[in-house]
Amino acid sequence: MIFRNTVVAIFLLSSLPLLAQQKFSKAIEDNSFLIEEAYNQEERVIQHISNAVYFQDPQHDVAYTFTQELPIGGQRHQLSFTIPYAFLNSNSVNGVGDMMINYRYQLFTSNDWAAVAPRISIILPTGNVNKNLGLGTTGVQVNLPASKRLSDFFAVHFNIGFTFLPAAQAPRTINTGRDIYSPQADKHKLTWYNFGGSIIWLAGKKFNVMLEYLMNIASNIDEFGNVNNFTEKIFSPGVRCAIDIGELQIVPGLGFPFSFSSRQAGTRVGMIFYLSFEHPF
Repeated sequence: MIFRNTVVAIFLLSSLPLLAQQKFSKAIEDNSFLIEEAYNQEERVIQHISNAVYFQDPQHDVAYTFTQELPIGGQRHQLSFTIPYAFLNSNSVNGVGDMMINYRYQLFTSNDWAAVAPRISIILPTGNVNKNLGLGTTGVQVNLPASKRLSDFFAVHFNIGFTFLPAAQAPRTINTGRDIYSPQADKHKLTWYNFGGSIIWLAGKKFNVMLEYLMNIASNIDEFGNVNNFTEKIFSPGVRCAIDIGELQIVPGLGFPFSFSSRQAGTRVGMIFYLSFEHPF
């Protein structure tokens, strides 16, 4: 119900007359940690993004992603790719996860009622299924980000999307050197949903205070081939700043996510390390 109401609200807003956006002072943009902002790269400007999320309890887990964004023929079209690398179970398992190739279209800009840039991504099965680093199937992800500058001091961002994996697999269970069950013979259709938003306080010209919220309604496959549904909610306060060196802009950031999941008791507290390099080419 919440997703249907949200989509209706977006289309109602988009049907309103497009009002010219008030001119605000320049601020840091497209540098959130968990929420996707609806600003494509400017023409002939490339961005390299590193994002690492660390959780300590009940074991040490680090999920790192590298994303490179590139405008194609102007700001309207943007291509990017995302390469994940994970260190799981206190680094007993590590490796590349399922990569993504992304296309994003700038439907509305910040000069309209809001910036809107729908994205479609192809998920490639590059992660090792037996190490819990991938799901062994090509999939698709769709996300609808919307961004609105409210004043010289505040901006808000909103996301809604889903991920579809048509033939997901589970790790193989091994006992005394022999396979006692091979759930990879069973393939499952998985559909995940994401919903979230953020509010950004533009505390200074090159310094922001952030509060992000992300909810995932997802499922996984256990070692016996059973599909388990779960919900995860993440609240993450954070800060970011901009360092300009000529035409190069460096944006480091730090966040403190609190994760609440129906899969586990208690709250997981972690850290987010963000680093972006943006420059002309």
